[in-house]
Amino acid sequence: MATLLAIETSCDETAVAIVKNCHVCSSVVSSQILIHQCYGGVVPEVASRQHLETINPAIAQALSEAKLGWGEINAIAATCAPGLVGALLVGTTAGKTLAMVHGKPFLGVHHLEGHIYATYLTEPTLEPPFLSLLVSGGHTSLIHVKKCGDYQTLGETRDDAAGEAFDKVARLLQLGYPGGPIIDKLAQEGNTKAFTLPEGRISLAEGGFHPYDTSFSGLKTAVLRLVQQLEAKDTPLPVTDIAASFQNTVAQALTKRAIACALDYGLETIAVGGGVAANSALRSHLTAAASKHNLRVIFPPLKFCTDNAAMIGCAAAEHFEQGHTSPMSLGVHSRLSLNKVMELYEL
Repeated sequence: MATLLAIETSCDETAVAIVKNCHVCSSVVSSQILIHQCYGGVVPEVASRQHLETINPAIAQALSEAKLGWGEINAIAATCAPGLVGALLVGTTAGKTLAMVHGKPFLGVHHLEGHIYATYLTEPTLEPPFLSLLVSGGHTSLIHVKKCGDYQTLGETRDDAAGEAFDKVARLLQLGYPGGPIIDKLAQEGNTKAFTLPEGRISLAEGGFHPYDTSFSGLKTAVLRLVQQLEAKDTPLPVTDIAASFQNTVAQALTKRAIACALDYGLETIAVGGGVAANSALRSHLTAAASKHNLRVIFPPLKFCTDNAAMIGCAAAEHFEQGHTSPMSLGVHSRLSLNKVMELYEL
């Protein structure tokens, strides 16, 4: 039963956690949201510099809250792909340095594999195979989880990710950043049927539509045109109704594809990960639809939906249990397919 210290710095959250057998001993997240809000999104250089300032205090706090010393840590893990290169370098450099100084094994972790393993923070006894719905600001994918390190992508976005669409629509409505939580809050007061918006489907060359792939660019454009039409009438913009209709459309699109994919592949469990997993409409739609088809759906705790180091620790712990470690020469990657996750380890 190994105890790992994990670091996550793939984007704009400096996160450190200590995990033991998928039990979170401590989890520290230093958010940069307020810093990036004035820019309307994450500025890579600013994010990297902020990671440099906060990584050491976060590590010290995680150890203090867990009431553990370095002698009780068995391995060090850090996100190494995908993400902002400068941000990833801060976390992996810190992780590898700590591993060398304290004589611990080092494990580089794929960020998306971390989101898959966030499910284990709710259900530590979950066994593959299952379907993972990953929905975040940068990714929207349906993954067949066969076993640790063995993943098959069955569906993905062809353009905007779900979280990216939330941010862009929030910008159109001048609501601020990040868009997901703001739209979710406003949608509670709006009418989900006020406006009919397109879900976005991917046409196949042989006819019909791809059953699992998503497209949110058209939906974003539809909201833009709707706003332009309403503004032309010189009447108050019904922001809550637009937010509710948009959010409902996204939730329906994701739910339909996830349910169809699980049924077609005979997978009884759908595990949801990523920032959009915190969205109330998606949780409601997917839970209701799964119940109708006798499927099990698992969401991580809200605090572990967005980027955090506990999920990275869970993924690393499973690899460490199987004897996997990473070389100190391991680099970082802005892009890396989940199918190549085993390339991060020395077997």
